[in-house]
Amino acid sequence: MMNRLHNWLRSFGAVVLILLATHANAVAPGTCFGRMANPITDICWSCMLPITIGAANLTPTPTQDDRPNPGSPICICPTSMFPWVKIGLEIGFWEPARMVEVVRTPNCFPGLGGVSIGMTSTAPEAGQDSRTVIGGGANASFYQAHVYVNPLLYILGLLSGLDCLEDGAFDVAYVTELDPMWNSDETTLLLNPEAVLFASLPAAMTCVADCVASMVGMPIDLMMWCAGCNGIMYPANGHVQEHIGGIEASALIVTRMLFKMHREFLARQYWGEEAVCGPKVAPLMTKSAYKKSLVYPLNQTTIAGQCCSPLGRSSVLWGAGMEFPVRGEDYVYQIFRKRNCCASYVQK
Repeated sequence: MMNRLHNWLRSFGAVVLILLATHANAVAPGTCFGRMANPITDICWSCMLPITIGAANLTPTPTQDDRPNPGSPICICPTSMFPWVKIGLEIGFWEPARMVEVVRTPNCFPGLGGVSIGMTSTAPEAGQDSRTVIGGGANASFYQAHVYVNPLLYILGLLSGLDCLEDGAFDVAYVTELDPMWNSDETTLLLNPEAVLFASLPAAMTCVADCVASMVGMPIDLMMWCAGCNGIMYPANGHVQEHIGGIEASALIVTRMLFKMHREFLARQYWGEEAVCGPKVAPLMTKSAYKKSLVYPLNQTTIAGQCCSPLGRSSVLWGAGMEFPVRGEDYVYQIFRKRNCCASYVQK
């Protein structure tokens, strides 16, 4: 209990410091809007489902997407304490652990309530342009993105008796304004040299299969160059080659951002048989291990039925009216990642 209180106070203190710093270093006043997510009304809690023990579904929810779970309900993991092994139940669920925001204006943080922080004056502005893209000229766009560590279950003290949650405090983990690769297709190749093969019209056309798969279930993990109906993964930066709408563009940026975090060893694998005893290094993202839910400018909890979606699924069924001029053109998503873990009760 004291540890959770300490982490909450540390998170609150960090936000207060950011707000105080913003008062002195705000940029472009009046152009940054936002709202801190309400954990009760803005979060799609049904996205945590289904909850499984082994391959058995404890919460029959035909409208919630899932990926395969380990078959055995019993797990044994090595430990550094007597009796040297932990015996527990293999549980699976979708953990709300990250938040990603996609913004037009550099240094704008809608997820922190709409504050602007004067970190750098050299980061390019977002917006639509007429860059030459695959297949010829088209309406393109560019966005900045920020990643937050947001382990909601731990922060709120939910499921605190189980040792299957990421602990820690709410924090800003990554900002693209400080990343020189985010605005450069050429320097991005240093991190993703395979883009030379996949950033082409024929490769993009194969993504139709990934789009269909993500509309009826989970995306195709083997098609790593595809982002489903949202576009292609490359270049893995803020340039959207064909801008259809803000919701679709922001969904593509979220997928690329998660892909980038894995490639830079800043995200790990928490799903599958091999991760039951602990997270593993995963430089290649597994698309089917993530779901997202919009929390700003409007939240998906107002949508009847499924209020979250796998990566790559088109927003055509829920995105209408979710964006609007001025205050509704930046986007914040809560990210749920699949977690398979060997659970045992821990006395707090």
